[in-house]
Amino acid sequence: MSLKCGIVGLPNVGKSTLFNCLSNAKAQSANFPFCTIEPNVGMITVPDERLNKLVEMCNPRSVVPATVEIVDIAGLVKGASKGEGLGNKFLANIRETDAILHVLRCFDDDNITHVDGSVDPVRDMEIINYELQLKDLETVDARLAKTLKAAQTGGDKTARMQADVLQAYKEALEAGKPARSVKFETKDEQRFARDLFLLTNKPVLYVCNVDDASAVTGNKYVEQVKEALKDDDAGIMIVAAATESDIAELETAEERAEFLEEIGLTESGVSRLIRAAYNLLDLQTYFTAGPDEVRAWTFLRGTKAPQAAGIIHTDFEKGFIRAEVIKYDDFVSLGSENAVKDAGKMSVEGKDYVVKDGDIMHFRFNV
Repeated sequence: MSLKCGIVGLPNVGKSTLFNCLSNAKAQSANFPFCTIEPNVGMITVPDERLNKLVEMCNPRSVVPATVEIVDIAGLVKGASKGEGLGNKFLANIRETDAILHVLRCFDDDNITHVDGSVDPVRDMEIINYELQLKDLETVDARLAKTLKAAQTGGDKTARMQADVLQAYKEALEAGKPARSVKFETKDEQRFARDLFLLTNKPVLYVCNVDDASAVTGNKYVEQVKEALKDDDAGIMIVAAATESDIAELETAEERAEFLEEIGLTESGVSRLIRAAYNLLDLQTYFTAGPDEVRAWTFLRGTKAPQAAGIIHTDFEKGFIRAEVIKYDDFVSLGSENAVKDAGKMSVEGKDYVVKDGDIMHFRFNV
């Protein structure tokens, strides 16, 4: 399964600079609004030392890491929900993503203009959230009128349930809360809620883009963001996009490690951000490993063995017989699949087995 994250933010907050660090694709980065009109898309690999270790041990002919698709969406402005600043197109691009990376400007620089004239990340965050909420409210209101009519005139139980969901969303949005703040108990409610594809129902990671000196400790702007989000379940992380840009220019891993050590970091913000994006949707990784290929497979936490097999091929799920499972730590400590088998550490699991992060799996199936 693939994950698509959209990078959003006001113009000139560092979105495209960050995207350029994340991806080999190079978005235009310029000191004026709307320099990124079409969404730039990049496919990036998820850093995982476990994959590197398996490659070292198996020496395979091919390696396939887990990936995340990143979309750099042009800067939103106040009034986007009404079409301002090409808003309708930008909002449609957000709707197509699975999660949102919301970049906030948390640095001072007189050479980079701010669309609203001053640096205030909380205000910037509220502008975009307000526009997304307005668009969601528009969607909810349009559906609610039709659904209420069906529920009242026909006594349709499904329509009644849908109307209740829509009403709950309407009340939250009108109170200035995102759709994700509303929780539903039944599977039918959850399914209908998910199928509405509301913008503020998407998981959000707020990325505080700071100056080089604040890359490790953060600054007053980051503290303002943390305070504003203390009651929100969204994630927050600190990245210095300009620093990450310098790191990306270095040619060797040794040079990058030395650079990071000099500024007091153990790993790049980009690596942390990619993993955070991967985890944002509760995704995990299992592996297939052998002399032909070592590959990372992405699955949703809680997935059972047959469905995990189906990620490789639908026939694997249809004809699932069993899964042979080796724990990553056992594979590394014992040195090979045969050694794991000899030690009795390989388990044979059936249809109810819940796949764990880091499992090395081999599926038996018959179609």
